[in-house]
Amino acid sequence: MAIERQVLLEGEEPVSPFARLFSLPGLDVFNIVTIGCKTEGNASTIIEGIKNTLINHPRFSSILVTGHGEHKGKARWVPTEVKVEEHVIVPDIDPSIENPDEFLEDYTSNMALSPMDMSKPLWEFHLLKLKTSHAEAVTVARFHHSLGDGMSLMSLLLACTRKTCDPEALPTFVAPKKSKAKNVCFSLVAWLWFVVRLMFHTCVEVIKSIFVCRARDTSAHIMGKPGTTISANKFIHQIISLDDVKMVKNAMNVMIFMFFLSFLLDSGLSRYLNQRYDLETSSKSRKNLHGVVFFNLRPNRNIEDLANMMAKGSKCRWGNSIGYVLIPLEMKIFGSTTMIFSNVVGPAEEISFFGHQISYIAASTFGIPQALIIGIQSYVDKLIINIGVDVDVIPDPHHLCDLIIEALRMMNSAAPKKIFHASKV
Repeated sequence: MAIERQVLLEGEEPVSPFARLFSLPGLDVFNIVTIGCKTEGNASTIIEGIKNTLINHPRFSSILVTGHGEHKGKARWVPTEVKVEEHVIVPDIDPSIENPDEFLEDYTSNMALSPMDMSKPLWEFHLLKLKTSHAEAVTVARFHHSLGDGMSLMSLLLACTRKTCDPEALPTFVAPKKSKAKNVCFSLVAWLWFVVRLMFHTCVEVIKSIFVCRARDTSAHIMGKPGTTISANKFIHQIISLDDVKMVKNAMNVMIFMFFLSFLLDSGLSRYLNQRYDLETSSKSRKNLHGVVFFNLRPNRNIEDLANMMAKGSKCRWGNSIGYVLIPLEMKIFGSTTMIFSNVVGPAEEISFFGHQISYIAASTFGIPQALIIGIQSYVDKLIINIGVDVDVIPDPHHLCDLIIEALRMMNSAAPKKIFHASKV
């Protein structure tokens, strides 16, 4: 296959396979990030903060030329002058709203359905003077997915924050435990064994992915409409105690994400389907549901590097994890699955966004055909469950979320007994 060489002008950057995928005609995929704040948003402070940080990143100060239409074959990022004031929106909200939580859900849903102006950089912040159950005010950010994957965008956003207890310090995260140093020979054997396992599991997962592409889910109850990316979506989030989750996951000796995915979601979703559609729970009536789970396989980026890059205005390498060869497979997988799951490890200490102390962070994705998107995000001692649904398929997402939380309470009450029995053995 001949590879067409693309001539770029000074300052222009090529569009990655990831950006090409999410900028295809009719496929507008957005990241919606809801940031609950403990103080009312100050537009001038946030605008000034963005001018000193975010727009110094080349993707946030460039226009995406998709390569379609009259620009066919010339997809690229073109630098432009950014008017930050046009990207920070402060809507006029009635302070006497009866149900601010419902208003926030409707606002984010309508925001997701609104098309983005492709003649400007593909990002915006909405500052809502709205007091909700979990925050004194709310900031809702929308990023086009062509800017980067969820992990990259979240890292960049967190690089704009600072510790509340130390306004000059960047957030800290819980570092993964490292194994103790071994001798050189043992390390070499361990590395070779890791390579063998990696190759084996890669082959297995590719085969499984091909199988998923050929075998669609057998349950039509929560299947999105085939080929549909724009539908009536609704985004909700609930906040639970991270300590409660840790207690149960420690008793079961599993990771938090796997505990949530394998136990809480399985229990909550099964009960939801049984109650809503009066399904039987026998093994013969069980339905096959496939989901996409996102993992970050790259080394963790140090947010200090991102913060320095934005402060100096220098260019950095902005990673995306999908290659040209995988794009057709990714598209088939998205079209053959029902749900999407993701998780983000958040800061271990309270942080502030340009002087605004954050109460919680909830992120979701819009524009993909799945009818159910679930993401979990940790923040200090909280775990935020964020659910995005197609309301034509799941009209009552609050009930689904309540069932998931109820499953946690049931396991939480049983966890001390398990720990007690384990200690006696």
